[in-house]
Formats: sequence, structure tokens, C-alpha cells
Amino acid sequence: MYDLVVVGAGPYGLSIASHAAAAGIGVRVLGRPMASWRDHMPEGMFLKSEPWSSNLSDPSGEHTLAAYCASRGLRAEHGTPLPIGVFTEYGLWFGRSAVPSVEEETVVSVRPRTEGFLVETEGGETILTRTVALAVGVMPFVHRPEPLRALPRELVTHSSHHRDLSRFRGLDVTVIGAGQAALETAALLAECGAHPRVVARAGSVAWNTPPQPLERSALRSLIDPHCGLGTGWPSWVWSETPWVVRRLPGALRTRIVDRALGPAGAWWLRDRVESRIPVLLGQRLRAAVPAGGGVRLSLETAEGAATTLETDHVVAATGFVPDIGRLGLLDPYVRNRLRLAGTGRAPEVDGRFESSVPGLFFAGLLTAPSFGPSMRFVYGAGFTAERLVRGVRRRLGGRRGAPVPGSRRSAGSRATVTLG
Repeated sequence: MYDLVVVGAGPYGLSIASHAAAAGIGVRVLGRPMASWRDHMPEGMFLKSEPWSSNLSDPSGEHTLAAYCASRGLRAEHGTPLPIGVFTEYGLWFGRSAVPSVEEETVVSVRPRTEGFLVETEGGETILTRTVALAVGVMPFVHRPEPLRALPRELVTHSSHHRDLSRFRGLDVTVIGAGQAALETAALLAECGAHPRVVARAGSVAWNTPPQPLERSALRSLIDPHCGLGTGWPSWVWSETPWVVRRLPGALRTRIVDRALGPAGAWWLRDRVESRIPVLLGQRLRAAVPAGGGVRLSLETAEGAATTLETDHVVAATGFVPDIGRLGLLDPYVRNRLRLAGTGRAPEVDGRFESSVPGLFFAGLLTAPSFGPSMRFVYGAGFTAERLVRGVRRRLGGRRGAPVPGSRRSAGSRATVTLG
């Protein structure tokens, strides 16, 4: 029986595995490394966060994005956008360097047992483990507005469905949304020869300002502090003190997650959008139906004025909504036992990321309603990994395993025997 199985190999899963291995926990890591970044982001995108706030976490603090870039003669500088491809390669390097062997296996089932859980893979392997950490990323929680849900993928996709946007060359494409994903997708569509427009409910497009220099006067730093999610005291609280957020009433945490750090475009993207791409603001999507090989959209303003437009394809850049009901790999009995956070559909977790089902831990987006907005970003991985592994150690108590000498996994994921 293993001590811990980590399901997912993105920034959170890899960081948890690194901390767990360093703590002597017998761990297996299952998932495609950096899958969301490798498979679900268009080529040409840039990292919105600053390089220094985009590190995966290992206990030594040696495997940083800056260290990876320096070893390859690349720049990872404050105020300089970094290509998504570089960040993806950094994550893969981290997985090879700071984590026990990652097994590229898809987990299809997590079921409770008398002492722990039974994890089943797509390949048919069943794994007994005392604890499980679900770091499944965002893809199970893709959100499409209700009017678009009945339309086929040939007509409507989510922004995370595209690695290559060149298939839209010459086509009229409507992008729904007003955040970074919508604006950057529209810019990339235009640059590959498509004819995009952006449709948004917001009355205006919000643009982030260029980052302040890291070296500033003490007074300026006090007024507008730097933090992992930008600058300013609200962002500082969300990024640097997620444990404080967790102590707030559930309904208030839900409002914070829904409203804090709302949709906005990166400062370096503005020139690629303004005066180049039509943006229809203040438009609520009321209906969408197939029409002439494309889609007819019915829009309505806040004043009730109705318009229609026809487009070849719709890309919904409408984010991700945490909902435990959409996590199909988790046994229904377990899902129904989970206490929920606030007024949403995400599991409540304690100060060490353990859910109300003993031994079942969560990480990433699903924990945002418990710990706040930082859990939506890579920056939250360090806080999560350290605390979650403490929780696993507490749950294991004196039952932690040790590597089996000579095991085929002893150099990586570790098969275990019981101690005590």
C-alpha cells in the first residue's frame, strides 16, 4: 500500500510530489506532466504572471523558473513577458529534476476502502493508497455559457480546446469573454489570418498596467506593495495570506473568489487588440442556433436592445467553474459525503487541504473557495504543497511507508511496506 497517490502532474501536482518525496512519503504521481499547458493553450501565448511569481515549489527552492532559464541562456526578467512554451518546458524539467518518476497514466476512478482508497487507471492497474491528493487542474471544469452548450464542437469550442488556431484562417470567429484568454485568443486569431471579434457583457475592457519596478522607495512599496498576484494591498492579502481567507465565512469567501482579480488583459497585449479587433461591449448572449453552416447569436444590451450576428465559429473564453459534481473519477459515494465550501460546488478543505473525507486532499482551482484567488494561479502551488504534505503526514501518523529495497519503483515512485 502506498502512502500517497497524487492525481495530476501540473504545477500543483508536481509541487506536492516534490515536497512529499522530500518528507520521506511513499508517493506515486499519475498524470500527463503539464498537460493543460502542453495541450490546451494556443502556440504563441505568453505567461501573464511575472517569472518570479511563476515558480513550481520544491523544498530546497532550487528549481525555479529563473534557474531553468539561466541554464539555457534565456531571459526571465521582471516586466518581460515569457512565452508559454518556455514555462511549459520549465515544468517538464522540474518534473524530471525535482519529482519522483511521473507515470503518464490517466486515473479513471478513486474509491474508498476500509483503510484508504483504491485508485484505478485507464490501463487497468489498481493501486491501494492511504491518502490521495487530487490536483486535477482546470480542464474538468471548463465553463460554457448555457446558450452555447447544446451546439456541436464543430461550431462552438472553449478557448482551452485549441493548441493550433491556424484552422480558423479566413473564417469569421466570435470570441465570448473579456479576460486575458478572450483577448489573447482574439489577437492570435487575427495574427494567423482569421477575422475575430470579441463579445463581452462588460461595459469596458480592463487592462492591467505595466508592473512597477521591483526596486522602489519604501513609501511607494508600502502604498502599493508587490505580491505574487500583482501589486496593491487587496492582491497582497489574496496571494500572501491565503490562510487568512480560509478563516472568513464561507459565503464571503465565495464572493471574494467570484469578484477579486476579475477579467483583465495584460498590458503588453493592448496594442495587439485595440483598433485592430472589433469589441462589442455590454452585450449579453441570449441564444445561439446553427445557421448557414455557422452560428447565429442573439445578443441583448442592459437596456434591452436586441441584435443578432452570424459567425462561422464561436470560441467561449469563459473560464472554469469549480464543481465537484463534474469530477467523474471520484466515486459518487465520496462526492456525496464531501462538505462544500461557501455557496458553491467546491469541497471545503481544512488548513492542510484535507476534505471532510479523511485522507482525501484537494489542490488547485477546487480549493479557491476555501483559500481564495491565489489557488487559481501557479503562485498558489508553493503554499499548497507545503501545507498539504503536512496534512498527509499528520493523517499517516506512524503508518508511513518506506521504499522496498530493489523495487522497480524504489528510485522513483516508491513501493512501500508498513512501518509500525
